[in-house]
Amino acid sequence: MRKKIIAGNWKMNMTPSQAVELVNTLKPLVANEEADVVFCVPAIDIVPVTEACKGTNIQVGAENMYFEESGAYTGEISPDMLTDAGVKYVVLGHSERREYFHETNADVNKKVLKALEHGITPIMCCGETLEQREQGVTMDFIRQQVKVGFQNVTADQAKTTVIAYEPIWAIGTGKTATTEQAEEVCRGIRECIAEIYDDATAAEIRIQYGGSVNAGNAAELFAQPDIDGGLVGGASLKADFGKIVNYK
Repeated sequence: MRKKIIAGNWKMNMTPSQAVELVNTLKPLVANEEADVVFCVPAIDIVPVTEACKGTNIQVGAENMYFEESGAYTGEISPDMLTDAGVKYVVLGHSERREYFHETNADVNKKVLKALEHGITPIMCCGETLEQREQGVTMDFIRQQVKVGFQNVTADQAKTTVIAYEPIWAIGTGKTATTEQAEEVCRGIRECIAEIYDDATAAEIRIQYGGSVNAGNAAELFAQPDIDGGLVGGASLKADFGKIVNYK
């Protein structure tokens, strides 16, 4: 049985001192042996948050990573920098990165491969716009994101990755995909992975739902057979994140 993974994506929030304060507030609230709990934090917060999380069940993730080892890439962060700081996960291909910073599926694929090479678990994001959903091309679009994102990734590597389905129209809008909509797409993603690899690989990979996940809808969403937890935005910055982690 796949272990749930519930990750907070802090986005561009929390100074280092604020981050430590938040961690200390959340530590006793997010204890849950039945789920992996991850705080994906801004780069400047990684070191203090990692230190603050020592001795807890919380693992630390980054919000982005470049696909080169080192070099003249001002402002970027390398996989070695992340692993040396204690990072275990990295969010890749978030819709905000794709939209605002023009990251392509090919860029995301390079990052996924580099993260796996360094033992960092990618949380690869995919999701459609409201226009694409209304046009009936949701799965066509997402299948392309997944297929390109997993190019040259082996089956064994794929089993260790996480895919986060985040409908763009539900991120930070207060709108949430219905349970049926979320499950339908996550099931479609699992079927796509089975096509790329095989049923065994598809059965092992963990698929999260993200998009206005909150304490009120987490239990119903996470109870679906193809939804293995959530990538949580705004709600991960509040004490209510504890209720999402302990959703039962």
